[in-house]
Amino acid sequence: MKKDLGVHPYLFPMPVLMIATYGENEKVDVMNMAWGGICSNNMVALNISEGHKTTKNIKKRGAFTLSVADTEHLDESDFFGIASGNKMEDKFERTNMHAVKSTKVDAPIIEEYPITLECKVAEIQNEFYGTRVLGEIVNVIADEKVLDENGKVDPTKLNAFVFDQYQNGYYKIGEKVGKAWDNGEKFMKK
Repeated sequence: MKKDLGVHPYLFPMPVLMIATYGENEKVDVMNMAWGGICSNNMVALNISEGHKTTKNIKKRGAFTLSVADTEHLDESDFFGIASGNKMEDKFERTNMHAVKSTKVDAPIIEEYPITLECKVAEIQNEFYGTRVLGEIVNVIADEKVLDENGKVDPTKLNAFVFDQYQNGYYKIGEKVGKAWDNGEKFMKK
């Protein structure tokens, strides 16, 4: 029997996305967010509140990087979601992580994260439900340690984790359980 739970943002898995921007004086700002993702072959969409320092930085700089958080940096990644750049000047520095300037967009690349999408702002939409930032992916960089022998990203090497909206948990992902556009093929023959 199913039970009515009301209105909640109950999807699983939800990504743990690390948005990095520059603020005043080239200060690195990183924010943890789950409400975003790929919306086209070369586009990402971020649903973000107007009051975040990251939102202000994106509007001012017209760029951001988007990284996949890994379990090795779970504590730092969670901290980037707890602490507000509006209230904590040394938010990034407290983690002892490192950043370099992207050569493609006006945003930092956090060196410890295994894969990063470099994005320029394509459009900012202000709607009744909040702000949506559409970013064009201009480049993707990955640490060689997460690549397979053919130079493609191997998800089992990312050590990525996802957010659980139900109980506020994080879960490691990476086990391959099937092959896309193959496992369901048997139903095409009926």
